[in-house]
Amino acid sequence: MTQTLQAQVLIVGAGPVGLTLAMDLAQRGIAVLVAETRHRGEPPNVKCNHVSARSMEIFRRLGVAGALREAGLPADYPNDVSYRTSFTGDELSRIPIPARQSRYTATGGPDTWWPTPEPPHRINQIYLEPVLFAHAERQSGLRILNRTRIDAVTQDEAGVRATGVNLDSGEAIELRADYLIGCDGGRSLVRKSIGAKLSGTDEVGRVQSTYFRAPALLGLAKHGPAWATFSLNPRRCGNVYAIDGRETWLLHNYLKADEADFESVDRDWAIREILGVGPDFQYEIISKEDWIGRRLVADRFRDRRVFICGDAAHLWIPMAGYGMNAGIADAMNLSWLLAAHLNGWAGEAILGAYERERQPITEQVSRFAMNHALALQAQREGVPAGIEDAGEAGAAARARAGAALYELNVRQYCCGGLNFGYFYDDSPLIAYDGEAAPGYTMDGFTPSTVPGCRTPHVWLDDGRSLYDALGPDYTLLRRDPGVDVRPLEDAARARGVPLRVLDLSPREAGALYTTALLLSRPDQHVAWRGDAPPADPLALIDRLRGAAVPA
Repeated sequence: MTQTLQAQVLIVGAGPVGLTLAMDLAQRGIAVLVAETRHRGEPPNVKCNHVSARSMEIFRRLGVAGALREAGLPADYPNDVSYRTSFTGDELSRIPIPARQSRYTATGGPDTWWPTPEPPHRINQIYLEPVLFAHAERQSGLRILNRTRIDAVTQDEAGVRATGVNLDSGEAIELRADYLIGCDGGRSLVRKSIGAKLSGTDEVGRVQSTYFRAPALLGLAKHGPAWATFSLNPRRCGNVYAIDGRETWLLHNYLKADEADFESVDRDWAIREILGVGPDFQYEIISKEDWIGRRLVADRFRDRRVFICGDAAHLWIPMAGYGMNAGIADAMNLSWLLAAHLNGWAGEAILGAYERERQPITEQVSRFAMNHALALQAQREGVPAGIEDAGEAGAAARARAGAALYELNVRQYCCGGLNFGYFYDDSPLIAYDGEAAPGYTMDGFTPSTVPGCRTPHVWLDDGRSLYDALGPDYTLLRRDPGVDVRPLEDAARARGVPLRVLDLSPREAGALYTTALLLSRPDQHVAWRGDAPPADPLALIDRLRGAAVPA
């Protein structure tokens, strides 16, 4: 017998991207099914270690940021990044990053300037996912089907049909929906079902990863704890992430350019060289994985009623967790577009904006990550032979290496540009006005109200974040309350577009908001700005809801 279920949207995959997408859709009133092969609440293998500030802003809106802040490393455990000759060796340099207990209040240092109510959070995915899962389970209109494998996806003009099996009972299952999104990872069945092809750089680097338990390791270090500890010596370079802050660790052993075969490098030997410990040191391997870093982007993110997000759409070297975080940004972009259509205030043409907006951003961010990975590889390949020597020569070599490591890597770990600098410059849903968006780097950006940019964050006079005051859909920010915005309100009402008006005081608007009016989209990007309502408000509203996009 076949079990048949139906919803407006079916999501394949309950990782961070799929769960975030499901929660946002459910909060927008959409009935959602999520199919996941793992058991209820089962954590993944240790993967991403960092949630970006932009993702934390999203989790704040979804009501789960507070719970996430309480999970992961101990509250007082430094989130620093330390560069050493080995985990137990001499420190070359250190990037200071606040522990989570002082994340909102810390000042000074390179990682405390974030223009947001939610700075980044260092947390491994094994702690992140169960929190997201528990929060998602409580959402009305959202159902998660654990132990469900999807084997085939088909679609027609009426909807999407997915067939599979319950892995525990063996019962066949059929799921029907108006739309389907594949958040099912790098080997995505959904991507294959729409004929999307990955292209780019097949190999950026090879890594042996080992998740292990070693209660004695922390006590052997000569320097204070750090979230990430990079080891650089002529024999072996690697990175050790603190997972629970006490006894569990994730170690990445970066293979050299001439080490094409994973089996050519003895795992135990490499681990001991990276840690700087002898043959008597005891550790227990919990799990291990060998993987290849890539920069691959799908040539399409959609085929009619089927979409792909996250690793299903793009794969790259996991610098600063931007594979997962870019996938969460994909999900938030697609979520409001789907909800606008399914809730009746936008036609199907609005869905074409997803690929047109997100694919170029994926190209931009993945190249940042790849170029940074190549720069790091060059540093690892060029470790000075005397970096471990005693005396002045060794100290000088360590100082030079430490300065270079800090200069390069502070950009990755304090990457404001990747969080807040990207912009949509060719969207059918944005009313451009001729001014170019400011450029950005991995670590630097200029807040801007140019259409397509992230709506600049400010703190309101009552102490709230602007993002807490924005409506769930469109918000018209008004710097001058004397400007009559009724024409825009009437046009939005006539088209059924949800629109909230929010007045900013002179202090709140400051020098960032240079026009009297600004329309912020549901995903907190600028859709339009001006000093008065446009001559044809209905034409603007129609553009924003995709009615001006060719079918």
